Amino acid sequence: MHYPIGLLFDLLASSSALPWNITVHFKGFPEKDLLHCPSKDAIEAHFMSCVKEADALKHKSQVINEMQKKDHKQLWMGLHNDRFDQFWAINRKLMEYPAEENGFRYIPFRIYQTTTERPFIQKLFRPVATDGQLHTLGDLLKEVCPSAVVPEDEEKQNQVLIHGIEPMLETPLQWLSEHLSYPDNFLHISIIPQPTD
Repeated sequence: MHYPIGLLFDLLASSSALPWNITVHFKGFPEKDLLHCPSKDAIEAHFMSCVKEADALKHKSQVINEMQKKDHKQLWMGLHNDRFDQFWAINRKLMEYPAEENGFRYIPFRIYQTTTERPFIQKLFRPVATDGQLHTLGDLLKEVCPSAVVPEDEEKQNQVLIHGIEPMLETPLQWLSEHLSYPDNFLHISIIPQPTD
């Protein structure tokens, strides 16, 4: 419930064929493994909390705080009802930044690995270096998760996925955040062992 379905696919089933077969059980809920969702309101509250956290990182919460309650509701209802135009009319504001700043204050990201017990890695990371150069996905991984990046002469051990895509490590992080963030405005990055087939 608290991870986007695309992220779950990247982490657990990216090597399987589509469509992804999911079995839903209505008895014997695994309370030890999954958070139980008490209501639709709890999902909305969790979603809005994530959006607010992402905006705090990107804009010091200025954008979300300037919105009215009806804008928050429209954002949620657009997502809930699968109405992209309704969702994007509000979410667009959360993806903008002043031209003189060259990007967000910090990139809201989470890195997930199937080979560790840690649920995810999240740190403060600026999209632009102090010298004005745009940071790339490779820069982020080298700093936050160096084991995911290997020198070119070595065999690749891991695959880095965002929405089922393996972006080039040279891709600017700001661009990835603007174009591949999930609806909660976080860039969810999966690091899985390199497929053997």
